[in-house]
Amino acid sequence: MSTVRRHPDALPAFTSTVMTAGGRGREYGAAWSEEIQAGLAGYLRLFGAVGASVDEVRSWAERALEEIQAWAPELAEEIAGIATGAGMPVWQVGAVNARTEILAAVRARGPNECSTAVSVPLRGTPRTIQTWDWNDSLRDTPMAWIYEPRHGHVVRGLTEFGILGKIGVNSAGLGVHFNILRHASDHDRIGVPVHAVARHILDEASTVDQATEIARSARLSASTVLTVVAHDGERGSVAGLELSPAGVGMAEPDDDGFYVHTNHFLDASLSGGERLGTVRPNTYDRLKRMRARGAGLSSADLMTRVEAMLSHAEDGAPVCCHASADDPFELRSETLATVSIDVADGRLMVHRGGPCQVARETWQRV
Repeated sequence: MSTVRRHPDALPAFTSTVMTAGGRGREYGAAWSEEIQAGLAGYLRLFGAVGASVDEVRSWAERALEEIQAWAPELAEEIAGIATGAGMPVWQVGAVNARTEILAAVRARGPNECSTAVSVPLRGTPRTIQTWDWNDSLRDTPMAWIYEPRHGHVVRGLTEFGILGKIGVNSAGLGVHFNILRHASDHDRIGVPVHAVARHILDEASTVDQATEIARSARLSASTVLTVVAHDGERGSVAGLELSPAGVGMAEPDDDGFYVHTNHFLDASLSGGERLGTVRPNTYDRLKRMRARGAGLSSADLMTRVEAMLSHAEDGAPVCCHASADDPFELRSETLATVSIDVADGRLMVHRGGPCQVARETWQRV
């Protein structure tokens, strides 16, 4: 077990020493019990602000745990271990893992942003960058987690305290970026949490096809796009798996291998059910701005990619997002982290905060 901070503003980072799901969960839960409980309190406040009662949250969380148990029992075992280690009822850990599903169940507008860009050159490693935007009251929930679900398969991820997974990369050459979506088919009959889907892909997949198969095997009640990036030692690939209860769509790169995604559906089979863009139309502005900056976002130099992400609300496209004091609590979005994945090296580069705060010395290598 180890906890490190590489610079004063670095994310907390934890390396698990246990490979069994329950044991890994108990070790992690015991190490971060205060932070997991604080994260739950933050989410209960957010859920309450969008109209979800504690009784509803508990019912939905228990349903999510049943879905996880049926779909990927080892993940349910790990959640139970986290709860035991942290001294919490298991439904509470289930609630933070199902936070996207709970927000979708009440059709909350919520803090909904994130922008992702990937360039796949003809030769070399895919080049990626993402801003992760979320409610500013939850700025202390992100952490880095390194673990081995089985011997020799290492996963390095950026997640939130108590949540199984989000953005990450594994030693098999596959990485996942994560952007929230909303679709007309989202509903309150809680399915497998999208965070569990991202985690299961990182644990099990080494190719885009394998990741797609895993995603399509889950019964979903909420939407998200998982941008899956892979490298087989010679060539790279990328695809956006647009998850929704209506099915899993696919967003592809352009002919030059350049891919961007914000927070609306791109697959024609699902875009007619788009719901987030109707209330947060800046997702379209951000997509246009990033496509226009394809040269910078395709650069082999990470800082050049960061500079291409510099666009604020006053520029007409808040890729780098800052909460406004005029926004209601539940809509206060802030860029909590800027992340790049190196799938060839199996590592993440993480900066705590938005692109406008990045300097070369503030990157944390996970």
